[in-house]
Amino acid sequence: MPERLLRTFIAIAVPRTVNEVQGMLKTTIDKRDKAIKWVKPNSIHLTLKFIGPTQPDMVPIISERLQKLVLDFQPLELRITGTGCFPDPRRPRVLWLGMEGDTDGLKSVAKAVHGSLVDLGFPDESKKFVPHITLARIRYPQKKTPDIDSFLSSEYNNITMRTDRIHLLSSELLPSGAVYSNLGTFHFTS
Repeated sequence: MPERLLRTFIAIAVPRTVNEVQGMLKTTIDKRDKAIKWVKPNSIHLTLKFIGPTQPDMVPIISERLQKLVLDFQPLELRITGTGCFPDPRRPRVLWLGMEGDTDGLKSVAKAVHGSLVDLGFPDESKKFVPHITLARIRYPQKKTPDIDSFLSSEYNNITMRTDRIHLLSSELLPSGAVYSNLGTFHFTS
């Protein structure tokens, strides 16, 4: 029997304070709107690259690549601030928190991650990397687009975030939501 594929991605952990902000922002959306699926608080992260279906025997190879590339990076000082959505407020699909601070450094890490996996058969992203933390996803089709104006105009105290590592994670999609497993942690040069 063939080995079951893992659903993998590379991410950065975020401070627990983000959970409190998510809780506050949930109150800005009509709770009767069932089209909005909020990310479980213990599953919130900053995705650098969604790899997708991955053979288990590729995990050590990916891990080796990640271990090498992190040595080129210093810890990053970031701030979580503001709210937004993709692709636009008239038909939002993702509700998120924004990032400021050393976002150029963060983009460099993401670019290195993407580039390190291309020759392994994992294509580079066609979309430009936009640093954000996904809080909720909106399902379509539905009769009306959710009103997210209050979400988009909400304010909260900036959250300082020092990033000094990335994680290789797998996710198993269950009816209750995704369950994540850490396949490896890779520390930047101190």
